[in-house]
Amino acid sequence: MSIEEILEKSGAILEGHFILSSGNHSEKYVQCARLFENPTYGEMVGNMLAKKIKKYNPDLIIGPAMGGIHIAYVTAKYLNKRNIFTERENGKMTLRRGFKIIPGEKVAIIEDVITTGKSVKEVIEIVEKMGGKICCIASIINRADENPFKYPYEYLTKIEIPIYKEDECPLCKKNIPPEKPGSRYLKK
Repeated sequence: MSIEEILEKSGAILEGHFILSSGNHSEKYVQCARLFENPTYGEMVGNMLAKKIKKYNPDLIIGPAMGGIHIAYVTAKYLNKRNIFTERENGKMTLRRGFKIIPGEKVAIIEDVITTGKSVKEVIEIVEKMGGKICCIASIINRADENPFKYPYEYLTKIEIPIYKEDECPLCKKNIPPEKPGSRYLKK
C-alpha cells in the first residue's frame, strides 16, 4: 500500500479552513495522527521512512512533540536506534524528561508534516547546541516549496496545498471560521 493510500484510508487529509502552526491558513490539513489510530498503518509508514533514512546511519532519532513523536518512535524501532523527543515548555521547544544527546552522535530529526520547517528548526538548534551531528531530516509529508534546511531532507510524499497569509486568505474573506488543529498552541 502506498503512503497516499494510507493517508486516504486513514482519513488523515481534512478539508475546511485551518490555521497552520506557522500561522498561515489552508483549505486542507494533514492530520497524520489519524493514520496512527491504526497501528498497522503506523508501522507501515515508520518502516517506509526507516528505509529512506537508513543510508544516513543515524545513532539517534528525535521528533518534536506532538506530530513527530509517533513517527520518530516507529522509525527508530525499524532502525533499532535510540529515540527521544522534544516538547514545548512555556512556548519554547526543549529537551526534557532526562533525555540527552551525546556529543558527536548522528541524529535524524523526524516530523510528520513539514510546511515551513519551524518546529524542526527549533529541534536543529537544540541538537546543535548539545553537540549532536544532524545527518538528516525526514517527514511523512513535505508541504514545503524546497528543502528549508541545510541538511539532507527525505520524505515519503509531497503534497501541494495552497497556503495563505491571513490577510490574503480567501476562506477568511468568505467569513468561514478557521480551526487550529495543530499542536503548537496547546496550553498546559
